Amino acid sequence: MTDRPRSTLLSAHRRLVGGLAAAALAVGGVVATGVVGAGPAGADSLSTALTSTTTTLANTVSATGQLIGTTWGDNAADTTATAGSAGYQADQDPGSLYSIENAIGARSVWWQRDSAKRQITGQGVGVALLDTGTAAVPGLDGQNKVTYGPDLSIESNSPDLTHKDTNGHGTHLAGIIAAHDPVALTRQNIATLDPSVQLGIAPDAELESMKLATTDGSTDVSQVIAALDWITQHPVTADGTRIRVINLAYGTDSVQAYQADPLAAAAENAWKHGIVVVVSGGNKGPDAGRLTDPAMDPYVLAVGASDGKDTVAGWTYPNVASFSSSGNAQRHVDLLAPGRSIVSLRDPGSYVDRNFPQGRVDGDTAGRLFRGSGTSQSAAVTSGAIALLLQAYPDLTPDQVKYILTQTATPVADSTALTAGAGQLNIAAALLLAKFMTTPGGSRVISSSVWGQTWPGSDGHGSIEAARAGNDPLDPNGDVISGEVDLQGMPWNPATWWAASSALTAWNGGQWNGATWTGSTWASYGSWATSRWDTSRWDTSRWDTSRWDTSRWDTSRWDTSRWDGTAWAADNWN
Repeated sequence: MTDRPRSTLLSAHRRLVGGLAAAALAVGGVVATGVVGAGPAGADSLSTALTSTTTTLANTVSATGQLIGTTWGDNAADTTATAGSAGYQADQDPGSLYSIENAIGARSVWWQRDSAKRQITGQGVGVALLDTGTAAVPGLDGQNKVTYGPDLSIESNSPDLTHKDTNGHGTHLAGIIAAHDPVALTRQNIATLDPSVQLGIAPDAELESMKLATTDGSTDVSQVIAALDWITQHPVTADGTRIRVINLAYGTDSVQAYQADPLAAAAENAWKHGIVVVVSGGNKGPDAGRLTDPAMDPYVLAVGASDGKDTVAGWTYPNVASFSSSGNAQRHVDLLAPGRSIVSLRDPGSYVDRNFPQGRVDGDTAGRLFRGSGTSQSAAVTSGAIALLLQAYPDLTPDQVKYILTQTATPVADSTALTAGAGQLNIAAALLLAKFMTTPGGSRVISSSVWGQTWPGSDGHGSIEAARAGNDPLDPNGDVISGEVDLQGMPWNPATWWAASSALTAWNGGQWNGATWTGSTWASYGSWATSRWDTSRWDTSRWDTSRWDTSRWDTSRWDTSRWDGTAWAADNWN
């Protein structure tokens, strides 16, 4: 993506914002050096320990086809976090939420107040997490912390598995975005909080969890499109909180143009209806040459991963993570966010917890924490940061949010726009630019002709099979579901779907594309006072069988090769 022309007044303003950002971010532990810049190409590689782990996981992928998009664990980071101590030290861990929040300036933002005199911690902002579900672990079990939208995974056909994160990936991202241990956040105590207290980037944001994938991470493009349609059509949670951000860590290798691709169209449609869509750029490294779908759509916010090089101080001058996908001159990531060895909440007994015990954090005596690397984690960091920005300035449009974040990102050394975009996320500087833009003078200098996006739009009239890019799912009998049909075998008519999707009528109660996928009402469940969308078993003969009625479909049964054909490819689970 090429830069748009900027006026002389804007250039002067950018220099001003750069100077203000430097002063502001000194509080948060990072000093900004201005706005977007780029240096020579290249990036440091991962440590020997992580490279070895990555190779092992890649071999596992080729052998089983199962989900391993995030690299779990990092011995070097564990060593740093426990050095000189008998236990875990969050303030010494480069991947702890404490360190990441200081790196991007989030903790300095928490000190500030919005126009209603509330601390800027994400209050009143909803973030939709389209992933593997979210477990009610400590830090995510507070009242109204997580609501559950429709469970669109095939596990929703089993009452025992509905809404449950049987994989663990979604819980990890949920913790990054909005974990909140039971402590008050006030100007008096933010600076003195124990670094080990688990607080997400936007600890008071509300999450709406939509489960799309099964225990092994399996899902289909049609499920992701249906979820995007649902959020766009139902942007208010059960308690009235408006969803302003979608976090999507799923992508395919579709090679059709974004203007035709239905997954890109669904993401773009959410964007154009006022929701910031944050998408992982991909984990294929510097030679990828293209982003995954829907990150390839230039409207959405595509995020790559930065690497702090296994030291807390390393985030001041980060590199592009060696796994982060490069783009091309037409489309690359918009910015980077920390994505290397990020520590978040563990989902005990989940697929990743059982299969990748190296992800458990050394010295964590409570057994709460898990470490992962990937652009999934980077997207979650960014989604939390946007929740802070939108609490402070709720009238910002998605285009304005994207402009603000890219214009205030911290430059990354030894990188180009193809690998680093604008640089590393800098949320404290972003609030300064937002403040300027929302003044009468600022809105004249930085008008919609500057921040407005005018790319050709997508109408999704292409092929859903091409969007799958060869990742065809299997039904319970092992039969391949392919061609222009959705996961329930319903015919896919792109023109009919797009007309309904863009008009916000794709969902009719619990029906989508002519079949029942879920229930039609909100209800409250559980002792921790959350709300969940009612579930209805899928009504086609392909899925509506007694095999889903019993608890025999427990998590251990999903380890078999029977379901390998439905797994998301490792480089697509970003």
